[in-house]
Amino acid sequence: MGDNTITTTDETFGDVIAGDTPVLVDFWAEWCGPCKMIAPALEEMAAEHAGSLTVAKLNVDDNSQTAMQYEVMSIPTLIVFADGVEKKRLVGARSKSQLQQELAEFIG
Repeated sequence: MGDNTITTTDETFGDVIAGDTPVLVDFWAEWCGPCKMIAPALEEMAAEHAGSLTVAKLNVDDNSQTAMQYEVMSIPTLIVFADGVEKKRLVGARSKSQLQQELAEFIG
């Protein structure tokens, strides 16, 4: 993972999404090509919006309980949580500019 993103697991997920700052969770897997394509954009966004948006990554192969709980059927799936509640879901790869546009309400 990058310096600006955090890794979460089934065990830590609840704590990660519970904070005051919106959290963008990237549900991904090592074998997923589109997941690897968006990873640099997510890392850049995490750096650019540090303090106003937390970017977390959850490997669905290693943490299937959380993926099932949130009904993640395909990856990459990006879910924004605020105060532990799902606020927005994006499924599929997007460019950085598309991500910024679709997440504008959370990143200012």
